[in-house]
Amino acid sequence: MPGASAKDMNSPTVHAAKRTTATSAVLRMEGITKEFAGVVANSDIDLELYEGEILALVGENGAGKSTLMKILYGLYSPDRGNISIRGDRVNIKGPREAIANGIGMVHQHFMLVPTFSVLENIILGAETSRFGILDYKKDREVVQELIDGNNLCVNSGQIVEELPVGLQQRVEILKTLYRGAEILIFDEPTSVLTPQETAELFKIFRLLCSQGKSIIFISHKLDEVLDIADRITVIRRGKVVETLQRSGATKAMIAQMMVGRPVLLNVQNPRLSAGKTVLEISGLSLVNSVRNRILHGVSLEVHEGEIYGIAGVEGNGQSELVNAIAYGADRLSGSIFLDGKNIVDLDVRRRRDVGMSHIPEDRRKYGVFLSYPLSDNLMLGVHHKKPYVNGAGIQDSKQIMVNAKKLIDEFDIRPHDMSLPAHALSGGNQQKVIIARELNSKPRLLLANQPTRGVDIGATEFIYNQLILAKTAGTAVLLVSADLDEIMSLSDRIGVMYKGRLVKEFDRTATTKEEVGFYMMGDNECRE
Repeated sequence: MPGASAKDMNSPTVHAAKRTTATSAVLRMEGITKEFAGVVANSDIDLELYEGEILALVGENGAGKSTLMKILYGLYSPDRGNISIRGDRVNIKGPREAIANGIGMVHQHFMLVPTFSVLENIILGAETSRFGILDYKKDREVVQELIDGNNLCVNSGQIVEELPVGLQQRVEILKTLYRGAEILIFDEPTSVLTPQETAELFKIFRLLCSQGKSIIFISHKLDEVLDIADRITVIRRGKVVETLQRSGATKAMIAQMMVGRPVLLNVQNPRLSAGKTVLEISGLSLVNSVRNRILHGVSLEVHEGEIYGIAGVEGNGQSELVNAIAYGADRLSGSIFLDGKNIVDLDVRRRRDVGMSHIPEDRRKYGVFLSYPLSDNLMLGVHHKKPYVNGAGIQDSKQIMVNAKKLIDEFDIRPHDMSLPAHALSGGNQQKVIIARELNSKPRLLLANQPTRGVDIGATEFIYNQLILAKTAGTAVLLVSADLDEIMSLSDRIGVMYKGRLVKEFDRTATTKEEVGFYMMGDNECRE
């Protein structure tokens, strides 16, 4: 396989080759239609991919992007339509046929065996054998050629679970290349990467394209789309709205095509004078059931009218920190003060009673009861209090309905039907239910853990505005997000977590994404 030097990788001239004629298309999807129980996910979609190009595929959640790519990779069969590879009609019945046709997919959630080595993960299911005996020597040589030829620097003998996320992603790329992929699908590949890791990934993209490979890049990060893509295909409600050349395209233009209306992309985040301390954490440490330390003496403060953002690659203790504040934990030491009161020994109900609200990171598991109607979901946490129960402890259905109607209207929860079960709503509207409920109590402290995860750009805009409004009203907000752009846009101060420690604090106006990213990776040269 042809390689390129590090010098070539960094050269601005190394970029996806531009298509010249329509005959250079390596992939054509024509009239692709797919329905699920009468719901049209893809409607007569045409898509072309050219040799050496990066095609970005964008759209809201539920627009049909993932369905289309699952059809291409053989996970679904289309109801109608055709797929051609280099001009030849193909019938892709499963991933095996997709791989045989040179199609590889790097999923958002990696498909790796954590306890296996890099080499074992790459060759798993496609090992070389001689006379019925596995030929690891030959496999190791082939894998090393791929590593060297594509600047995918990773140790083939290392155990995968010991690797950071960015290197695990390289293992996934190597898996596809080992199987001969010429068309690579990347589903939200930068969602858990630092800015530095994203930059390295994009260098790899450009190198692969310079070798004649072609990439489909699914992303909701429009800055990155405009940085890396040659063309951009926008899908809305199962149909292609338009395919744009990168030159001349803007974030606002793409966002409006995705949503069907203008979207305010710039967050208006006023800087307020610091109020009194609402949340004070001191020396918080946590060990798990096998005595491994998860949190190491974390200390921080969040004030009235402030959003304090926690940045970090997922798995560095952020979730455990939020859960310790919201719920408590066994084997937890240190103190958690809310308005001067140590709440470390309080149960969840009493924590809420003293002014805490919580947007959990997994809305379906912890945020809503999927089978309950919206009216019930919108009063959870205060369902035992007046006006939702009378003096005898019996629910007051009229007040429950009044509350539901008010919040559904105020937060534009769709459909506007309080009797619907939560599972009937889209992910973005389920998230609106949670945010409406948690803000309705006028909390002193709001814990917002991944508040926009899995929601589309329109719902994201709405959620950002609600967090800013809460801050403006004097609420202290502790924000945890894997999206560094989100942290930088919403936060007044930023704390970086690495391996369970709060390694650095920044004022938002006195730092950059790149500097925060260095600390997220645990770069010792950037530590004080």
